[in-house]
Amino acid sequence: MPSPKSIALLGATGSIGSSTLKVLRQHPGRFRLGGVAIGSKIDLLLPILREFDVPLAVVFDPAAAEALSRQWSGKVLSGMEGLMEMVADPSIDYLLNGLVGSIGVRPTLEAIRHGKQVGLANKESMVMAGALINAALAEHPESALYPIDSEHSAIFQCLAGRPTQEVDFLQLTASGGPFRERPRAEFAAITKAEALKHPTWVMGEKITIDSATLMNKGLEVIEAHFLFGVDFDRIQVVIHPKSIVHSLVQFRDGSLMAQLGCPDMCVPIQYALSYPERLPLETPRVDLAQVGKLEFFQPDFEKFPCLRLAFEAGTRGGTAPAILNAANEAAVDLFLKDKIAFHQIPGLLEKVLGRASIQEYTTLDEAIAADAWARAMAVEFSEPN
Repeated sequence: MPSPKSIALLGATGSIGSSTLKVLRQHPGRFRLGGVAIGSKIDLLLPILREFDVPLAVVFDPAAAEALSRQWSGKVLSGMEGLMEMVADPSIDYLLNGLVGSIGVRPTLEAIRHGKQVGLANKESMVMAGALINAALAEHPESALYPIDSEHSAIFQCLAGRPTQEVDFLQLTASGGPFRERPRAEFAAITKAEALKHPTWVMGEKITIDSATLMNKGLEVIEAHFLFGVDFDRIQVVIHPKSIVHSLVQFRDGSLMAQLGCPDMCVPIQYALSYPERLPLETPRVDLAQVGKLEFFQPDFEKFPCLRLAFEAGTRGGTAPAILNAANEAAVDLFLKDKIAFHQIPGLLEKVLGRASIQEYTTLDEAIAADAWARAMAVEFSEPN
């Protein structure tokens, strides 16, 4: 039995963090929690620290970090500097990045530069800086990146190390969100409560809204391009409401490989942690006879223009994906704060992309500058004249 793998878990109190803890509880001899990071909710963090005897915690908010240090005897760090220190700590073997948003990019790059293994659930890392991350992986071959999004994990499993030259296309599945069957003419009446009710997955607010607009799938298309080195004209999206088939790979010999499973993030998380080994996992199994039908539909790019915008931004390349991602984060925040309506999100993104000067980038600072510009533009365009 190998010594336990020491894991730094970013986003410990979120949905990815919760699923990760379920996996760790099933394999206490294989993994240990060497560090955790959260935004500010220390009331949710304290039970985790005590249950898993965690030696190091990063609380991004300095005031919350100070409050935690008064209630807990372990080492407490704060801010981005704290995240970087934890990621670089020699006692950490593996970074599991479950953060939401562009804040997750720097830790991903830092982990790779320190030769760590990375389990990536932060899709914004690849969307915003995929070229830089791939360059860092090439420079540090002792590091490795394992996808945790269920769709990218499915593709990773279907490829099983095969070269992408053998692939005709990748096919990402999407549930279609809560508004798949709602007429487009009724989108102006969609409420926040309706948009936050996903039909299949239980997730955080931001990713749930992205799933409702299909932007989440658009970001996954861009992520797949960088993860697997496949051009955008060889990446497809198919609507699969039951979320049993998590994605597919069409090979050039006519074989279509798919990965199936019940909707449970513990499966891709554990596979990323234990790769190439498959450990036992207590999770529901698919009963095909009970499932009965596996239905698939073409996505409606007119009804869900965010998906079209993602393909366009990915194809344009350079800073376009970073700009789209940042504008979308700002737009979703505005929607959640009741400052814009649901149906206004795509139009806001289109305005920002239309105004953007797309450039190639060679540093993270350049990508971050494009990110900051896009956020400011999204807010500006949302304000009444």
